[in-house]
Amino acid sequence: MSASSIDFFVLTGFLGSGKTSLLRDVLTAETASDTAVIVNEAGEVGLDGVLLRESGDDVPMAMLSNGCVCCQVGSDLAFTIDRLIMAPRPDGLPPLRRIILETSGLSMPGPVLRQLATLAEHRMRVAVVATYDLTRGLGVATFEEAAAQWAAAHRIVATKADLALDALVGAQVAIAQLNPVAEAIASANRVAIVTAAFAPLATSLPLREVAPDLSAAHPRLALCLVRPPAEIAYADLAGWLDNVAGRLGERLLRIKGLVKVHEAPRPLLVESVGTVFSPPRQLTAEKPPAPFIVVIARDIVRNELEQVEPSSLFSFSWREPERAATRSHGIRAEWVT
Repeated sequence: MSASSIDFFVLTGFLGSGKTSLLRDVLTAETASDTAVIVNEAGEVGLDGVLLRESGDDVPMAMLSNGCVCCQVGSDLAFTIDRLIMAPRPDGLPPLRRIILETSGLSMPGPVLRQLATLAEHRMRVAVVATYDLTRGLGVATFEEAAAQWAAAHRIVATKADLALDALVGAQVAIAQLNPVAEAIASANRVAIVTAAFAPLATSLPLREVAPDLSAAHPRLALCLVRPPAEIAYADLAGWLDNVAGRLGERLLRIKGLVKVHEAPRPLLVESVGTVFSPPRQLTAEKPPAPFIVVIARDIVRNELEQVEPSSLFSFSWREPERAATRSHGIRAEWVT
């Protein structure tokens, strides 16, 4: 089919700002049958794809893993988009009308949009949708990634309104301060904001982008993949998470992962934004990945995390802040079935 009839949305937003929750709501809507999804995560394990698969079993989905899409040269993004466009549609589904790329919380939209420029012959309509976390507001604007995401957005969506109704009142003004030319989408009606965020694009919107300093794409940030080699006690897991939050404090940006504990038949999803943890829940998706925890933090040294008790339960694999010399490795594409 012709891609000229396809809307391509780059869904961006800082760590823990509600991107995946927003996308899950899209996939549970009746209109999701004409949608395909690409998920990019900074970690080595594609958990968001697994969580989204719980919501949209009939939605074509691909994972871009093993790196942040904005930091890679020659990634699989263009190939993945081509494959989604050219793949035959399942019986009973309408033609593909919409592709949503969920970027990692550390991705800058500018380099992503530059990669899409290589697909100019498809003449897709492209727009950037950024999330604005009402519970944190402008507090994350000091991070260059968050500022770049908001600056490049065509639409900025206020998220977590149920947790910050007072902030919702001034959301339109706050969003206008961030990007006065972006469409501000702020409402207590969740269905309304999801519909508006991914509404059809009447025309091809201009690609506004921020030119980042490529010599230091994510300064001061480090990612650690923590793996429990075996099933552990819930008390040990809870103690370790509490100790990590206590040790790192405001330098802790994100925790997300799956852990198998003695007390539950299925892996537990653990997640935090900063030091605020969501209640753990059992994952219902079939064939979950091996247990892991991803920790993203700034201004830390390895032994700070590796010495958190009970440290003997885990192995640690570090990804240092991005450097120019490491960006030549392409992103690996893994199809989620």
